[in-house]
Parts: sequence; structure tokens; C-alpha cells
Amino acid sequence: MIGALTRGMAAGAAGTTALNAATYADMAVRARAASRTPATTVEKLAEQAGKPVPGEGEQRQNRLEGLGALSGIAAGVGIGAVAGLFAPLLTRLPLVLSAAAVGAGAMAATDLPMTRLGITDPTTWSATDWASDALPHLAYGAMTVAVLRGFRSQRRKHAPTLSLTPASR
Repeated sequence: MIGALTRGMAAGAAGTTALNAATYADMAVRARAASRTPATTVEKLAEQAGKPVPGEGEQRQNRLEGLGALSGIAAGVGIGAVAGLFAPLLTRLPLVLSAAAVGAGAMAATDLPMTRLGITDPTTWSATDWASDALPHLAYGAMTVAVLRGFRSQRRKHAPTLSLTPASR
């Protein structure tokens, strides 16, 4: 089980890199600003926990931005760990289906808390907003599953084989 979690964490880290690359590419192509929702989520969660993020003005905002990015990495690695536990199933399904499942799970795991905190309301999102969120999460799912498949393939290649025939002399 520890091995599955560790492989999943590594796959989730790779998936997080793919998600970030897709997000930054979208920002560059459309010249859009970075989302403030991760920083706002951290801010609200810290306040609810009675541990507000320290600082004033720009210093505090910079901390929130950093903590928001770190929370995204933690979510990606954590969701990857869960995917690692389901690797036997995910690696048997068609890649498109397993990538969509992992990507949708990651999207739900991050968007639902933001919705519950009142930071965003997906019912008001435009098609462009949905694409800006869904496509990077699909990239996350595809990379996470691809890495899990690579681990499984490597383990099968290097697994000892048991021969039931007598050894030749």
C-alpha cells in the first residue's frame, strides 16, 4: 500500500506540472491574469481556523499567493496518492476514460471547497470559464494516469517470473 501511495504521489506531482503548464499556456495565449481563487481559498480557510495569514498589504498578498500555489501542489500530490491506490483499475481502463475520471476527481476536489466557501459559483461560469478549468484538469488526469501506467509497466518488466518446469541441466 505504501508503494502504491508513493507511486501515486509521484504521478500526482507530474500531473500537477501538466496542469500548471496547461494553465500558464492558457494565460499566455489569452493574456489572462492568474486566478485569485487559490489565494482567496487559503485566506478564508485560515480565517475559519482562527489562524489568519500574517502581514499587511503586498506582503500579506504575496504570502497568500504562495500559499495558494502550495495548496494546489498539495492537492495534486494528494489526489495522485489516491489515484495510486486505484492504479490497478485505472490502468485497465482506456486512457481517455481513466484520465477523465482522475481529472474530474481533481477538479471536484478543488472546486467544491471553493464553491462551499462562496469563492466561486460554477453555475455562473461561461463556456470559456469551464474550459479554462476543465482542460488543465484533464491534462492533470492524463499525465497522472500515464505515469501510473509507466510504473505498472516497469514493475511487470522487472518482476521475477516463476517457472513451473524443471530447470534444464
